Amino acid sequence: MNPQLFLAFIVVAAALACTPGVDWAYTIAAGLRQRSFVPAVAGLCGGYILHTVLLVAGLAALLAGMPGLLGWITLAGAAYLLWLGIGTLRSWRGASFGAAAAGGSGTRLRTFLQGMGTSGINPKGLLFYVALIPQFVSADASLPVPVQSGLLGMTFVALAGLVYTAVALLSRTLLQSRPGAARVVTLASGIIMVVLGTVLLGEQVVPFLAGRA
Repeated sequence: MNPQLFLAFIVVAAALACTPGVDWAYTIAAGLRQRSFVPAVAGLCGGYILHTVLLVAGLAALLAGMPGLLGWITLAGAAYLLWLGIGTLRSWRGASFGAAAAGGSGTRLRTFLQGMGTSGINPKGLLFYVALIPQFVSADASLPVPVQSGLLGMTFVALAGLVYTAVALLSRTLLQSRPGAARVVTLASGIIMVVLGTVLLGEQVVPFLAGRA
């Protein structure tokens, strides 16, 4: 693999991972409500591992070339984000952030699966893998294209995991002793999820209604 291309990809991928969004919102909200933020971060990374597998298998490009199917995935992602955001908004008032909540294995598994769904079903994540990673794959490199794609995809997973872990640690350090501030941040996280879900929903519903008019 071209070292310059790989370094450029690391810079771009790190910048994207450091951009606040629904992943950050979920990491902070889950980290404040649970004893450990590890299941949330692991779930988010698991979603991107799924995208990497699809990319290596060539399914990501196939899905991107099917607007109808991608539209249904977008609708599913929008509905999921709305459900997750509404759940966060419903729980923020009664939550106690003075101490980390004790979570059993079922809670940890649910947190992991919700995190995996947050990043895995997000069509924007799929498009990131389809549109960005191929630009950093070199046809002249000694490694086959699928191997390069997998390496780049897992590099992003590692960077995202590091960034989300830092975000979770920083938020818990700053907010765990400040219940009022923690509730405000959790409320903002829920609002971000609802807004992004509404935007994704609007991107699909509005053109459909306009076409029917």
